[in-house]
Amino acid sequence: MLYYISRRLTLMIAILFLVSIIVFALINVIPGDPAVLMLGQEATPSALAALRQNLGLTDPLYIQYFHWVVNVLQGNLGYSLTDHTPVIKILLSKIPVTFELTVLSFILAVIIAIPAGIISAVYKGTIWDYVTTVFALSGVSIPAFWLGILLIYLLSVILGWLPPSGYVSFAQHPVRNVILMIMPSISLGIRLSAQLTRMLRSTLLEVMQADYIRTGFAKGLLKKGVVLKHALKNALLPVLTVAGLELSSFLGGAVITETIFAVPGIGQLIVNAILTRDFPVVQGTILFMALAVICVNFLVDIAYSFLDPRIRLEGASR
Repeated sequence: MLYYISRRLTLMIAILFLVSIIVFALINVIPGDPAVLMLGQEATPSALAALRQNLGLTDPLYIQYFHWVVNVLQGNLGYSLTDHTPVIKILLSKIPVTFELTVLSFILAVIIAIPAGIISAVYKGTIWDYVTTVFALSGVSIPAFWLGILLIYLLSVILGWLPPSGYVSFAQHPVRNVILMIMPSISLGIRLSAQLTRMLRSTLLEVMQADYIRTGFAKGLLKKGVVLKHALKNALLPVLTVAGLELSSFLGGAVITETIFAVPGIGQLIVNAILTRDFPVVQGTILFMALAVICVNFLVDIAYSFLDPRIRLEGASR
């Protein structure tokens, strides 16, 4: 098991190194001069030249990349060009917001998807199967941003049950925080629950045809026990992959959803940073997104090894 984890950690470091090179290269090919953005269009050429020298922009790109990586490893992601706030401080203020939205959406999706997928597979061809299938197809077909707009129109404009947008931290006002996070969580969670329901239904139907499942039924075991204790564990492997991919995308910032509901998370941060050409913030945010994706994939790999021990045994034999 330790060998399997060490291999995955080594792969994570290599991928993160490649991502850092790509991020640094892409930011440097974007049109725009950070010195002009900081001092303004009316700045004198001598002032601009002095600032470029101070920022290290006159150095070769590989020297700039080396200094940037050294600073990143020390927790220094630079300073925002708009308000000169440390990028790490901005990220730390936005990450809890996106993390809260991600966790709430994921919990909602799992609560809906697992029972719906099991019921749809076990009672195939019944009214319950048709209902869950319609739900799954509808959830996948409706874009998250369109569902968010419909929720605002229905629950806020027509019924007046919930505020249309905004955010208050949980520490500041717990009840208000939960109320404001209901619609964004539903907007993201419904689509994910639909995807997980479809995946779980199809994989569970396939597993239910396996010989060991038939043997369990032949021995007189109850359907509930066979499905929950034996079939479900093997059917969760593909579901875990889809869940991991979606979870990493949520952590990377649900850009449109956060913008619609005015949730000040990672997604809204990177949109504003791109519009204002705040390159250090864009670099730091993209790097965090990549790190979030890599970490979630690593956790999915570890969960795989527990659900199916053959994976870590195959990895150790190589």
